Amino acid sequence: MTKTELEQAEQDPDLIALSRQFKATAMELISVLEQKQKTVSRTKVLLDTVPVYRLADIFVASFEISFEEQLSMLDSVDLKVRLSKATELVDRHLQSILVAEKITQKVEGQLSKSQKEFLLRQQMRAIKEELGDNDDDEDDVVALERKMQTAGMPANIWKHAQRELRRLRKMQPQQPGYSSSRAYLELLADLPWQKVSEERELDLRAAKESLDRDHYGLTKVKQRIIEYLAVRKLKPDARGPVLCFVGPPGVGKTSLASSIAKALNRKFIRISLGGVKDEADIRGHRRTYIGSMPGRLIDGLKRVSVSNPVMLLDEIDKTGSDVRGDPASALLEVLDPEQNKTFNDHYLNVPFDLSKVIFVATANRMQPIPPPLLDRMEVIELPGYTPEEKLRIAMKHLIPRVLEQHGLSSAYLQIPEAMVRLIIERYTREAGVRNLERNLASLARAAAVKVAEQANTLRLGKEIQPITTTLLDSRLADGGEVEMEVIPMGHDISNTYENPSPMIVDEAMLEKVLGPPRFDDGEAADRVASPGVSVGLVWTSFGGEVQFVEATAMAGKGDLHLTGQLGDVIKESAQLALTWVRARAADLNLSPTSDINLLESRDIHIHFPAGAVPKDGPSAGVTLVTSLVSLFSNRKVRADTAMTGEMTLRGLVLPVGGVKDKVLAAHRYGIKRVILPERNLKDLTEVPSPILSGMEILLVKRIEEVLGHAFEDGCPLRSRSKL
Repeated sequence: MTKTELEQAEQDPDLIALSRQFKATAMELISVLEQKQKTVSRTKVLLDTVPVYRLADIFVASFEISFEEQLSMLDSVDLKVRLSKATELVDRHLQSILVAEKITQKVEGQLSKSQKEFLLRQQMRAIKEELGDNDDDEDDVVALERKMQTAGMPANIWKHAQRELRRLRKMQPQQPGYSSSRAYLELLADLPWQKVSEERELDLRAAKESLDRDHYGLTKVKQRIIEYLAVRKLKPDARGPVLCFVGPPGVGKTSLASSIAKALNRKFIRISLGGVKDEADIRGHRRTYIGSMPGRLIDGLKRVSVSNPVMLLDEIDKTGSDVRGDPASALLEVLDPEQNKTFNDHYLNVPFDLSKVIFVATANRMQPIPPPLLDRMEVIELPGYTPEEKLRIAMKHLIPRVLEQHGLSSAYLQIPEAMVRLIIERYTREAGVRNLERNLASLARAAAVKVAEQANTLRLGKEIQPITTTLLDSRLADGGEVEMEVIPMGHDISNTYENPSPMIVDEAMLEKVLGPPRFDDGEAADRVASPGVSVGLVWTSFGGEVQFVEATAMAGKGDLHLTGQLGDVIKESAQLALTWVRARAADLNLSPTSDINLLESRDIHIHFPAGAVPKDGPSAGVTLVTSLVSLFSNRKVRADTAMTGEMTLRGLVLPVGGVKDKVLAAHRYGIKRVILPERNLKDLTEVPSPILSGMEILLVKRIEEVLGHAFEDGCPLRSRSKL
């Protein structure tokens, strides 16, 4: 371009605007670079001296741009285009420098903050040294290390703990894993690796007296506990069996475990397994999970701070299993003395010795416990209490405890033995004593209301203070005159200090507080007033129960209907009973000949009342046969007779379980005669003698003998019977 053309181009308004924009952007870039490089001041002079069309070339040549962008600049002959491209390149370079500078300032700010904190900590430490107040215990990590040194860890675990401690020292408190590592090390330091409870010399006589004082009855159970303690006395390091107390609620299973701990002078800890479905509750969570924690066993040992407590595994039959594992299977290692020396909790991740722990388990039923777990325990059954035992427990233990819990004493409420016996007979028919205690508490609450209402009238008497002898003596010694207030004879001052008369419970108060009686002795007679009803005995997790079986016939096609929420086993028993009765119909005088079908044009309906309660088990066969024979013969079953036993298709009566519970249930219902399989004779040794002496036990081998005892005038069979 000629000089004239250049002068004309420089006068172009668009070029002038572009040059101003370029100079402004370049000036801003130079001011940013000036803080880092002092040589850029010469470039600032170029902005004022060099022509615009050359200035763009000079600036762009100093940038690091790609080869394509350089060609694009050289290819731009027009001044406006070249200046526009140069402005864009300068602006891009400026923005990249500003972003980099912003990131640098942010990083430097963080570094300066940590350096500032470090400096402040160093100054604080120096100040404490000058003041003589530098205590190592205030340094948490140092205190933790000292605590770990005194924990008595085994050598291999101590090495593991040291390695974890070194990791902790390298971490900042703000790091995510710091708190979890610290909590893990604190757990290692708190666990009782070597600490044990010092056992005093075992006094078996004192232990027996303590058991008798705390528990009434349960002779066999207390004898087994004394045997257990005797072995511990002769050989303290003996690996005793794991005792498992099985029985209905309210019979004292948990308190027996507490008595064992008291006799051994060991700490006691209770771990409830009811509803536990996660294996991690036993073995702990792995530390890789957020919110991980040790299992209940390790946590319990941490709380009691000794490695040899008495640990109660309560409700061991209530564990479940799902996708999170099977807690019952995890307990196999815990209860095996050969394996629990090196119990491995997932959270702890190092072996811990559980062999010093004395494990005691409780359960309501044995059936839900897996066989391998049941094999590791010695089962001791607590079937329940007789009415006489309940009476003694109430008078000796329950009434004093209830009065104390309600702020009363025998001066306010008295419950005679006769009334307690009425509560047992008419309001509670259970194996344990919990409902009995609840009813006694209801009486105590009623008494507490009356005592609280009388408190307003008694408060006046409590505020009247008697004349103190010291004041009277001092006035007489000084020779002063004492003015005596004249009290009118009509005012009875003795009423002011008189305690209210105790409330004595009678039958009227029982009905008013507890309501009408829930049970009566005539229930069995009312239920069996018509043919087709028999009285059976069943076992439940709450103890023995009396179960009525009702059968009736109606027009139909010979079908069998069963109702009452029954399981598969009891349905098969009903089918078996009907088959046997049909096969023996002629021999039982139910039909003239064996060719006649008993179910001709009629259906049979068998019902087990209390349909909301699930019923299943092989012990209702004889009861079903008796009910069907009563129905077909139109004869009533004796109301004072109950029975239990399973039968075969050939009429043999097989033994059943839970004999003691069932006999006690019959006694509670006022039943005087009980039919049992002959092979259950050995189980009668567990039934208390007072109960047996008041009942007639009938032992049978065949179903014909059952029928002979069940009816008033027997059940004569035809002489041609061959089965």
